[in-house]
Amino acid sequence: MKVGVLSSGGDSPGMNACIRAVTRIGLHKKCEVIGIHGGFQGIIERRFEKMEFGTVSKILHRGGTCLTTGRSEEFKKVEGTKKAARILAEDAFEGLIAIGGDGTMHGLAALEEYWDGKVIGAPGTIDNDLYGTDYTIGFDTAVNNALEAIDKIRDTAESFSRVFLIEVMGRNSGMIAIHVGIASGASAVLLPETPTDLDAIAKTIQHSRAVGKSTIFVIVAEGDEEGDAATISEKLSSRIGEKCRVSVLGYIQRGGNPTHYDRLLASRLGAFAIDCLLAGTSGVMVGEVNRKLVLTPFEETWIQKKEIPGWMLDLMHDLSG
Repeated sequence: MKVGVLSSGGDSPGMNACIRAVTRIGLHKKCEVIGIHGGFQGIIERRFEKMEFGTVSKILHRGGTCLTTGRSEEFKKVEGTKKAARILAEDAFEGLIAIGGDGTMHGLAALEEYWDGKVIGAPGTIDNDLYGTDYTIGFDTAVNNALEAIDKIRDTAESFSRVFLIEVMGRNSGMIAIHVGIASGASAVLLPETPTDLDAIAKTIQHSRAVGKSTIFVIVAEGDEEGDAATISEKLSSRIGEKCRVSVLGYIQRGGNPTHYDRLLASRLGAFAIDCLLAGTSGVMVGEVNRKLVLTPFEETWIQKKEIPGWMLDLMHDLSG
């Protein structure tokens, strides 16, 4: 079976581990594995590389993606999707595995309409916002990257007894923010999924000051409805009577060596994706739920909303202050 593998959308730590697993398990099972550089645009431009065991040596521990990635405006149009489908057919591809987030699953679903090959998605995004898997490839590393940065900021915060607003990634999902908030001992977390009451947060900060807490963190998901961390800082500063400092962690969360968990998850899902293709499965995303491998139709991955567990919201509330 001739199988293509690509990464699409934003990079996430662990993508290389998934590419490695797809390649090596595929080769073990007598597949011809072709790496596609540059995401879906790489199909249109025929940026193909025959993968061998040595091709994926020494990439397991590296962040980013050895195949590079991107978002293709050409592929998003029907003409571009049809062109990609035609090229895959002309070059005798029989299967395609794409690693990425919500946009990647949409892209695979669109491609499936014009191409007879089998398509499988693997969830690679730091946002952990795809329904059909407990964790996405890269999420664990992103949370740990954020925590490491916050632990360094804590030194300054404690030295000056300051209030810090830490902005983490998450335009539509507060998964990183809630995990980081609990694990860092934050006084409050602002999420896109829940309404933000700045007056209540101001009272929490003031209470923390009253009970002798010198260092106060508020974690802000970038997609909060009250604005970014800088905007919220101005609103909170006027309420509490002291200036809130801001630190935007940005792309530092997406970089660096993947954690043990992301390497293991990516390897398991990459191997499972090859097995599914060889079994004739198509139109699904591979995932892990309750430690079990599962398949979710593409459409469900974006129609079904992945909720933040209620126990996490309750725990954050009870621990804050």
